[in-house]
Amino acid sequence: MDLTLYTIIRGLAIGILVSAPMGPIGILCIQRTLNKGRWSGFVTGLGAALSDLIYALLTGLGMSIVIDFIEANQNVLQILGSLVLVCFGFYLYRQNPAKNIRKANSSINSYTQDFITAFLLTFSNPLILFLYIGLFARFNFFLPESQLGHHVVGYLSIITGAVGWWFFITYLINKIRSRFNVRSIWFINRGIGIIIIVMSVVGFILGVKDYFLN
Repeated sequence: MDLTLYTIIRGLAIGILVSAPMGPIGILCIQRTLNKGRWSGFVTGLGAALSDLIYALLTGLGMSIVIDFIEANQNVLQILGSLVLVCFGFYLYRQNPAKNIRKANSSINSYTQDFITAFLLTFSNPLILFLYIGLFARFNFFLPESQLGHHVVGYLSIITGAVGWWFFITYLINKIRSRFNVRSIWFINRGIGIIIIVMSVVGFILGVKDYFLN
């Protein structure tokens, strides 16, 4: 297989695999699509995709100093990240869908906020680096004969795969959005908030446990 095509296919696969798991960002993307419309959810995905691309670049460039720092402080980072997500979970739990629906969904400020919050939430989880390390190794992403052009194509393929995933998932959720009324969206907000809070509390407990045991 041509090396460029090889890189594109694996780059797309890595971009999708990093984005697809329904973690806090995936849940947030769905919540915003239901509350504020498809483009709000898609812009949220774009913010996450940009953060993922930065981590992919760090991984590909062999940022051993960053990786060593994360390994040395993994428990502390998990605790801090969990606390941030707990606060965010409470915020989602208390959101009023009627108020969101009344807002101008095409507002540039609204889209900017969606993008920035998703970017910061994703970027606050540097453990994604290890996911990229595993995927790069599993797919032999950059072969020894890879040149600069292949690296550029590879990174472009990663972000294309990530953006494609968010485009698909927001399209799918938006298709069933009309079946939800304000009350059902209110329940979804609370359910999503509770899920994020529970996930964060578990992560916090595990982080504290590992911190004191090590």
